Amino acid sequence: MSPLEGLRVVELAAIGPVPYAGMLLADLGAEVVRIDRADGVRPFAAWHRGLERRRRRIALDLKHPDGLAALLRIIEDCDVLLEGFRPGVAERLGFGPDACHQINPGLIYGRMTGWGQRGPLAHTPGHDINYLALSGALDAIGPEGGDPVVPLNLVGDFAGGSLPLVAGVLAAVIERQRTGKGRVIDAAIVDGTASLLTMLAAMENAGLWSRGRGRNLLDGGAPFYTVYTCADGRHVAVGALEERFYLEFVLGLGLDPDLLPDRDEPANWPRLRRIFALRFAEAARDAWAARFEGSAACVTPVLSLAEAAEHPHHRARGTYTRDDAGALWPAPAPRFLDDLPAREAAVGEP
Repeated sequence: MSPLEGLRVVELAAIGPVPYAGMLLADLGAEVVRIDRADGVRPFAAWHRGLERRRRRIALDLKHPDGLAALLRIIEDCDVLLEGFRPGVAERLGFGPDACHQINPGLIYGRMTGWGQRGPLAHTPGHDINYLALSGALDAIGPEGGDPVVPLNLVGDFAGGSLPLVAGVLAAVIERQRTGKGRVIDAAIVDGTASLLTMLAAMENAGLWSRGRGRNLLDGGAPFYTVYTCADGRHVAVGALEERFYLEFVLGLGLDPDLLPDRDEPANWPRLRRIFALRFAEAARDAWAARFEGSAACVTPVLSLAEAAEHPHHRARGTYTRDDAGALWPAPAPRFLDDLPAREAAVGEP
């Protein structure tokens, strides 16, 4: 039995973080019904094909009284509603939290926005990059002396948006078992992204983080926690933070650790980086990957999505799958080990 089997979720058509949240709940066994627009318009439909798996679909015109009445009948018998409208839109259309709780007091009403339901920017348009910028996250990402680098839309939309929304939904489900009452969840991407910065804030508060990109331990500034270009123009990622991993990394490069500058002194980092970069430039990415394979040096090749799907570790775990048309998709996560034997036997997990 799937963990969320029996949980009924209504997802109002949206983009980005709402469908990803619905996907996570569906992957965990919830029954998710997606309410699409009656006119068939679906912005960025191709982008969302994978995010919309395991859904039933119903098309409703929520601006028409019949469409609204149909939605409220569905809500009357569901556990969770997910919506991504700007603040006030659902209320104006007649299915805001108050209206829904009148017919279903136990409903968990999940609201997904960029800026939140309240605040000076609540009604202002925005996208992932804007929420990253205003939260302080974007300023910290990028090379020293360079411009901030956009980390796809993974950090804002999905990590800062979808995951807190799903956490809020699951917390409210547990609480409802005690109280019988629903909740209204205000999941704002800018809030969730700020929450992701908690450890960085702690490091800065302790004087362990220098303001400025590419100068710190975890932002690519450290020569033993960064990316290097190989002879073929492809890359390897080095994460040799701990001393014992660093020693194995240096030995794997064929260098004498006693002849290298002290890595714990940031003033030595530029020189160390030049030494490591010159060594990596002597061989192709896959040659370095083969040399470090199975070691504790924390060195891995930087793979494309297609390459990642063919990596032996992912093949053994079934991390990526293909549909009947041959299209590549990431598999559901997390896993529940008591349900895995049959699946992993099929993909060769020892």
